[in-house]
Amino acid sequence: MIGLRDPALASKLALAEPFKHLRRAWAEVEESARSRLTGKVRPTLPEDDISLIRRKIDRCLSEAGGAASARARAASLGGVYLDLELIGQQRFLRLLAEDYGVATTTLHTAVQAWLACADGKDPNNERGLLRAEQNLRKTLRAPRMHLLTQFNELPQGVKFLADMRSQLLSIKHESASLNAFDKEFKELLTTWFDVGFLELQRITWDAPAALLENLANHEAVHAIRSWQDIKHRLAAADRCCYALIHPQMPNDPLIFVWVALTNGIADNIQQLLRIDNDEVAEGNADTAIFYSISATQPGLNGVGFGSFLIKRVVDELTRDHKQLRVFATLSPIPGFRPWLEKQLHATTTETANPWLRSRLATVNDSTLLSHIFSDRDWLKVQKAGSELQTTLLQLCAYYLLEEKRDTAALDSVANFHLSNGASIERLNWKGDTSKKGQHDAAGLMVNYRYRLKDIETNHERYHTDGNISRTKIVDLLLKA
Repeated sequence: MIGLRDPALASKLALAEPFKHLRRAWAEVEESARSRLTGKVRPTLPEDDISLIRRKIDRCLSEAGGAASARARAASLGGVYLDLELIGQQRFLRLLAEDYGVATTTLHTAVQAWLACADGKDPNNERGLLRAEQNLRKTLRAPRMHLLTQFNELPQGVKFLADMRSQLLSIKHESASLNAFDKEFKELLTTWFDVGFLELQRITWDAPAALLENLANHEAVHAIRSWQDIKHRLAAADRCCYALIHPQMPNDPLIFVWVALTNGIADNIQQLLRIDNDEVAEGNADTAIFYSISATQPGLNGVGFGSFLIKRVVDELTRDHKQLRVFATLSPIPGFRPWLEKQLHATTTETANPWLRSRLATVNDSTLLSHIFSDRDWLKVQKAGSELQTTLLQLCAYYLLEEKRDTAALDSVANFHLSNGASIERLNWKGDTSKKGQHDAAGLMVNYRYRLKDIETNHERYHTDGNISRTKIVDLLLKA
């Protein structure tokens, strides 16, 4: 047996090491050569394959062969993109961003031509001016937008493009060209996902299994715990679910909302989610509670149809349940914990507001904070009306009402509902005692209320000067 320190073995290993690198280099050369011979792009889209993918893109953008040929080329290129690994897809998107935008030289020429016609002295030059305008519009449309339009015409094309943009969103911060590409992409998707093309559907327990699985997988607020759980949310007489559906994505709801029909405004999610709860008989409920809204397509971020969903569902519920008088949410407060921790990490002297400074001092204890947001027994032993409960409710009210990004509420959920015309109705202690609810907001939840007669006024005041409509009971938390 040869020893581990055998000089002969050591010599062989030392000789073999450079050949490992050589073999690897030769393998890469062979793979590159094979790629060029076959025209097959490798999954990581290395630099050597960029010219191959560029040729495929250029063929798609050419008008040779008519519509059928263009469709086939687009399908082929789309298949290549789907076969790429994540890094390859990102390189593909960078190529579109950097090489397939608006051509600066061509744009300059088109602008000069339009200016020459617009500044012309000939009053009969209207036809020339219109041609120049048409050419300018055509020049301003980046070639990559024409390519995306070809993808849209393929089966499941809109889903393909929504997924593509989700990849673009993850890298758009890298450069101005990527950011510009994303803005164009968003505008295109906004057109294709216009609310006029979307259908509002009530999702029932009889829906296809694929659709139900999508609901379970994309529920972002209160996780689906079992098939019994989702059945209760869909089949109980006092529960319903509505979704916006695109015709090309029948089993992929774009956004959906869960609704509970109750007597009075619910103040905790535990009661709403209990499967063994007694149902409110149809016709007896006076309140509709929107307790969870989830979007399913990251690539459609910024293509806003959430507000449209709420308004359509209110119309639907009003038509089907004429006894309903109150429309409200039971909403999480996802930004409360990070905001509070940021305030506490600052010195008390940095907080100019004496009212806020005194309340922060009550919870300015690291041990206490670990209990508030993570100790599962902490919420159980808290007595109603305790000083700490009052302080947390006051701090949360301050966060929702006073903390802004420009004129918009800092909390993302608050901004969504307030911008849609809702008002802050009430803060709820022990509104969500789940692990997530405690971690995010010490168990606090908030009701936003949609008063039909006030929606437009609230919307205008919020968007004009950041004015937040709220009840007296919420206001009192800041005055105590």
